[in-house]
Amino acid sequence: MTEEKMRFEAEVSRLLDIVVHSLYSNKDIFLRELISNASDACDKLRYEAIAKPDLLAGDADFKVRLLTDDVRNVLTIADNGIGMNKEDLVDNLGTIANSGTAKFLDAVSKSDNAKDVDLIGQFGVGFYSAFMVANKVEVVSRKAGEDQAWKWSSDGKGEYTISEAEMEGRGTQITLHLTDDNKEFTDEHRLRHIVKTYSDHIGIPVVLMKGDGDETLNEASALWTRPKSEITDEQYKEFYKHTSHAFDDPWKTIHYQAEGAIEYTGLLYLPTMRPFDLYDPQRKGHLKLYVRKVFITEGADELLPPWLRFVSGVVDSQDLPLNVSREMLQDHPLLTKIKNGLTKKVLSELETAAKKDAEGYETFWENFGSVVKEGLYEDQTNRDRILKLARFRSTHGDGWTTLADYVERMKDGQKAIYYISGEDIDALKRSPQLEGFAAKGIEVLLLTDPVDEFWMPSVGQFEEKDFKSVTRGGADLNDIKSDDKEADKDDKKEEDASDASALIAAIKLALGNGVKDVRESDRLTSSACCLIADEMGMDLRMERLMKQHNRVDEISPRILEINPKHSLIKKLSDIATKDAKAPILNDAALLLLDQARILEGEALPDPVSFARRLDLVMEKGLGA
Repeated sequence: MTEEKMRFEAEVSRLLDIVVHSLYSNKDIFLRELISNASDACDKLRYEAIAKPDLLAGDADFKVRLLTDDVRNVLTIADNGIGMNKEDLVDNLGTIANSGTAKFLDAVSKSDNAKDVDLIGQFGVGFYSAFMVANKVEVVSRKAGEDQAWKWSSDGKGEYTISEAEMEGRGTQITLHLTDDNKEFTDEHRLRHIVKTYSDHIGIPVVLMKGDGDETLNEASALWTRPKSEITDEQYKEFYKHTSHAFDDPWKTIHYQAEGAIEYTGLLYLPTMRPFDLYDPQRKGHLKLYVRKVFITEGADELLPPWLRFVSGVVDSQDLPLNVSREMLQDHPLLTKIKNGLTKKVLSELETAAKKDAEGYETFWENFGSVVKEGLYEDQTNRDRILKLARFRSTHGDGWTTLADYVERMKDGQKAIYYISGEDIDALKRSPQLEGFAAKGIEVLLLTDPVDEFWMPSVGQFEEKDFKSVTRGGADLNDIKSDDKEADKDDKKEEDASDASALIAAIKLALGNGVKDVRESDRLTSSACCLIADEMGMDLRMERLMKQHNRVDEISPRILEINPKHSLIKKLSDIATKDAKAPILNDAALLLLDQARILEGEALPDPVSFARRLDLVMEKGLGA
């Protein structure tokens, strides 16, 4: 029998090194992962057999078997599921494939905490946890419908071998040659405890093979079919970890039976922690579809909208046909009704949590709010409910606020909900565009999620109040009354401001097409200048995002606003009034524009010229 030797892909070798050498806090988890994989293999075959019943070949009773040999220190996990051929073994066990190994490694590399290896199941690489307890792992597998079996073997040190093998019947058996310090995993009492703790929810029997009679170690019934009163919190938690490959505990568990025109059972989980691949375009959800307890598919977009892709669990329909194909799911009318029902159920749960557990809900929003907000432009049906669930940072304190609370705090004469967007909330708080709003006590929403740039124009209003960016023109601050009556009086005084008309003309001449316009500002109180977009133009941050993704070629010219009350602008205005062609005005105009660009976090088009001009101005200021 010819044995073919291969090397692990580099990423898998790194993974194995981390697993083997980590101080893993809970080694029991390896058995949970291997039993979970075996259960999935049985689910896949059960689905395939709907169209091809011959694949079952007289062996329709699915089970996972555990065999121990305490003399040779060996533990074997066997299933009669779909099995693997040579290509499957290479793709699934020897290379990164779609397992998410790279994301797992990236996640672990960012932390020194060895307990983070518990992430292993989340990224679909749970098989490798076997090397935490074994110095050699052998996999013999025969794919359903094929005659040839294959053997995969490795010591986890960089190489593996594949060869032809003999195996009666289909399925996969994994033999672990345990290290001396892990001999406990051949003990029947130990295995019984682990299976009961972590795999009791598995819908197929997990059987311990013994000389005096086989023993089924788990309940072996689908958890979601049991009455809620018979399910413990621990069982719900373990089922969550099984379905979502997660390591945290669920924040919310939603278990209900839909009855009426359509019947289905939903067992849904809202996670506590954000998955590392939440924003990965290729991420598949962990919501499984069953038809009368027969597994159909996982991660179907037809079950929940993409903006709820963090929800995991199972949905079991009584009405869908057993022979429904994954292609048929896309247009099946019953799936649309189930999707609508599930979405409303999740929204209802979030609404209840927002009222009864404000602190817990805010933590949830911090982790998943940026994804939920995708629904504001994708899901018009539920837009109003999502808007009411949304939470925002603002200039009103350090906590979260709702839009309804914002509207209650609006000033007399204020007609719009103002917001500013950017990458960093602390930088936003220091933005010169906020100065006039702060002086009047006008609250401004601080938006840092890229998705905000897309839903804001799509939604447009909340309770008939327009959303308006403070980085656009048309703020109309003079129409809004502040709490400080003296501040309102000061706004009407003209003696503090210089006549900037000559300076504006000089700046326009110096900057030419570099700006769209130059004008006095009513939004600045302490800064000399700022850049804004035209009232009908694209928001500043939105345009930057579009350029980063090559959706626009160049940033369009902006409006430069100057503060006529600022000492620098006053002095420049005096110079411009006396001599509109004074050489200092040209350099000053270019420096003001570059200063405004820096405040916006933009790269300067010509840093060398900026530095030269700054040097000259400093020299003159020092009398050099």
